[in-house]
Amino acid sequence: MKKILVLASALLCWMPGILLSQDSIPKRIYTTASVGKLPSPKIDGKLQDKAWELVEWSGNYIELSPQENTQPTEQTQLKIIYDDKNIYVAFRCFDKDPDGIVRRLSRRDGFDGDWVEINIDSFHDLRTAFSFTLSVSGVKGEEFITNDGGNWDNTWNPIWYAKTNIDDLGWTAEIRIPLSQLRFGKGKDQVWGIQSTRRYFRKEERSVWQRSPINAPGWVSSFGELHGLKNLVPQQQLELQPYIVSSITTYEAETGNPFRDGRDSQLNAGLDGKIGITNDLTLDFTINPDFGQVEADPSAIALDGFQIFFPEQRPFFVENKNIFDYTFSASRAWLPTGGVDNLFYSRRIGRAPQGFANIGPSEFADQPAVSTILGAAKFSGKTRDGWSIGVLESITEEEKAQISDGINERKEAVEPLTNYFVTRIQKDFNNNNTFIGGIFTGVNRKLVDNLDFLHKSAYSGGLDVTHQWKNRAYYLKGNLVFSRVNGSANAITRTQQSITRLFQRDGADHVSVDTTRTSLTGTGGNLQFGKASGNWRFETGGTWRSPELELNDVGFQLVADDFKHYLWVQYRTTKPLENIRSYAINYTHVGNHDFQGNFNDLSFRVNGWVNFKNNWWLNGSTTISPHRYSNAELRGGPRLRRQPWIDYQLGIISDSRKKLRLNMTFRDLYDFGTDNNYRELNTTITYQPTNALQVSLAPFYAKNRKQLQYVTTSAFNNSARYINGTITQETLRFPLRVDYIITPNLSLQYWGQPFVSKGTYKDLKYITNPLAKRFESRFSTYDTQQITLDNGSYTVDEDRDGVTDYSFFQPDFSFVQWRSNMVLRWEYIPGSELYLVWSQDISQFGDFNDGLFEGLNNNILDTKPQNIFLLKATYRFRR
Repeated sequence: MKKILVLASALLCWMPGILLSQDSIPKRIYTTASVGKLPSPKIDGKLQDKAWELVEWSGNYIELSPQENTQPTEQTQLKIIYDDKNIYVAFRCFDKDPDGIVRRLSRRDGFDGDWVEINIDSFHDLRTAFSFTLSVSGVKGEEFITNDGGNWDNTWNPIWYAKTNIDDLGWTAEIRIPLSQLRFGKGKDQVWGIQSTRRYFRKEERSVWQRSPINAPGWVSSFGELHGLKNLVPQQQLELQPYIVSSITTYEAETGNPFRDGRDSQLNAGLDGKIGITNDLTLDFTINPDFGQVEADPSAIALDGFQIFFPEQRPFFVENKNIFDYTFSASRAWLPTGGVDNLFYSRRIGRAPQGFANIGPSEFADQPAVSTILGAAKFSGKTRDGWSIGVLESITEEEKAQISDGINERKEAVEPLTNYFVTRIQKDFNNNNTFIGGIFTGVNRKLVDNLDFLHKSAYSGGLDVTHQWKNRAYYLKGNLVFSRVNGSANAITRTQQSITRLFQRDGADHVSVDTTRTSLTGTGGNLQFGKASGNWRFETGGTWRSPELELNDVGFQLVADDFKHYLWVQYRTTKPLENIRSYAINYTHVGNHDFQGNFNDLSFRVNGWVNFKNNWWLNGSTTISPHRYSNAELRGGPRLRRQPWIDYQLGIISDSRKKLRLNMTFRDLYDFGTDNNYRELNTTITYQPTNALQVSLAPFYAKNRKQLQYVTTSAFNNSARYINGTITQETLRFPLRVDYIITPNLSLQYWGQPFVSKGTYKDLKYITNPLAKRFESRFSTYDTQQITLDNGSYTVDEDRDGVTDYSFFQPDFSFVQWRSNMVLRWEYIPGSELYLVWSQDISQFGDFNDGLFEGLNNNILDTKPQNIFLLKATYRFRR
């Protein structure tokens, strides 16, 4: 959040008069000096070492926000020196009221209270940088910046040292950054890019050392310069971090099940490592990684049949993930699939097994929850001459379910031995204004007979290019991707019939299911042109996926057979008005076709936000879609006409500096010509009574009424019946989070979430004319003589001849879940940690006749949870 505000401020700032180009702002230069024979500074935050006298203070910070290019409330100064192994940075943050300095505590990367920051572009490529942030309370944060400030990766976790001190003049900070944690090339006399930002918390004010111009299209490219770095020797990094973890799981025993006796225990060990092959390129590896302290994914239910995207949380895959990113959708997140479809989705590695054990009526199975990652390695970095390189290799173990009838035991494979490979390269040209890159992924499985529904191999690749001109104000981007999957006729038939493709759907003349095929090859891509600087900005383009494109073996793809075109225009400014700090307004329209030429969707959206002088935020949007058809709504049935709809959203965010904070969003969506309606209220209330304690509660409630919700497909008189119903679905969750930060290196965190979602159906019906203009003409509703509910199943006598024509299960449901996680974390020395974790889980189906709170009470309070107690210790060896 901090980086979004910083970047937004840099991009949105206003000044009276003409707009200045980036090159018209003089670059500040700071000349550093080597410590030489003097003792290196002792990191105590007091700046009393002789070495600091070698250089002068550099001040004259300029306000970045709320009003760019004005004098800040309080000034800041910095000094930079170095020795053979480290870079040292000192800050003097003046404050006329030292008692008013806000010293909030948080976990690492929390960015709360007053803080100061140094950004270092050690490659001086004007695109990438290392960011080190230090709050006055001693909390550290670090981020790896890419895409000229477009991405801030706070999963980067280097080892560095820092202290702060408050005195009569304000506060000071002292930082030591080992050169081994940075990347830079060889050179006798080097020039690096630098920028420094200070947050003055009481006024929510940012000031910077190097002024960033109003129309700058990026962050790193506007940095000042650090001179005086002579004879630096690149440091090759070597870090090893073994771990040991012990866990005990308790749960309610299941009578007769030998695998559920009420208690399991486990002792495990593994190793993470980082080796600097060169100063530019690093090899990260893990052997038998443990992800036991990772917080559980939020609860969710998808009634549309599509997979749900969950962000990666596992440390090995999260760190430096940007190098492997290949999002080939259009870049705007408000586009359907925008920012989601990707050739590499690391959560495929170590996924839950895709097969299930075949068990008899008297047998029980112990099904593995995840696929064991035997080992993984990443080779990544950026060279001095502009090559960005990423190579990832991982192997997951063959997983088998244990099956027993209490006497005899056997095993059955549920996930094959699998190898995953990803390589990504990109090269900078034209003074870092042009980038050309590519990616290749491969998945190879060692299949056994009962797993022949999976692809034996899957490959994908892509080429991408970005070109910028007029000081990076304008850009043209494009990419092409391909995929090929190979497997048995069964596997490829399943791929053709999956909800992503639905080759079997009625009326789709351009695709058909071929049950003899053993491979599938597809293409996709994206083309976009836009303007990234100034108050007026825009982007237009298109993105497409051929019907045969398939990326889900190691990537993420929602739909195929799809072409979208769009236009986005924005006006935004930070010119302060009487009661407004900044504001923005956007217009968007998106159109969608399939490869048969059907025009399936058109939507128009207007949205905007306002940041008031009191630091409250108001945002809202209106989306109208007058033309809507769906290829997937009937799960292989014909294309279905859908009603035009309108969607309103309104959000309010209170001042984040206050002890009591509110973030609330209301959404209301309804279809024209029907009583279909979706409403949700999403609220987060945060209270911070002390600098060390923060409590937040985030209640969420949604109610969805939809008259055509797909239920199932049945056969009648040699034709398909696509059965739908009117669903009323209610979803309630209210996660509680408590953070108690004892010191910057010792914290206790708790997260717990009750979740319930129930759906009841009525007015069951079947589709008769899916493209009818009149809504009621698209279906026929069963009457009481045609349909009967008996013991959880519906029987249908459609022709009323007294003989059952078909039947299906009652679709009503209630899913209840309780998940919680308490973590005591202690970083006892830099990079080495001790975790004590207690997790609870209850996940089960309840009675859909119960109300929401009644369902929570009956299925959580009256049920014994699964408890997991885990102790994990790591030690980081570093050379």
